[in-house]
Amino acid sequence: MLPISFLVDTNGTRFCKEVETMVIDREMGYMDAVLELCEKHSLEPASAAKLLSKPIIEKIQVEGQAIHLLPRSGVLPI
Repeated sequence: MLPISFLVDTNGTRFCKEVETMVIDREMGYMDAVLELCEKHSLEPASAAKLLSKPIIEKIQVEGQAIHLLPRSGVLPI
């Protein structure tokens, strides 16, 4: 287990890299990867949210919409 100080750098890039690695290596969703890392490092999900990059947040939103946890945003059919 990595110390929390290792994960918390100026912009959360280490945490984001660890999330991306878990998603790719373990073929899991972004929400699951973030929650598992929170459990592993004893972080609250609200604290971990501050470490996530905008692309990861957008991917989590898409996952949430796909499983009906979040309302779908207005998308025009093309």
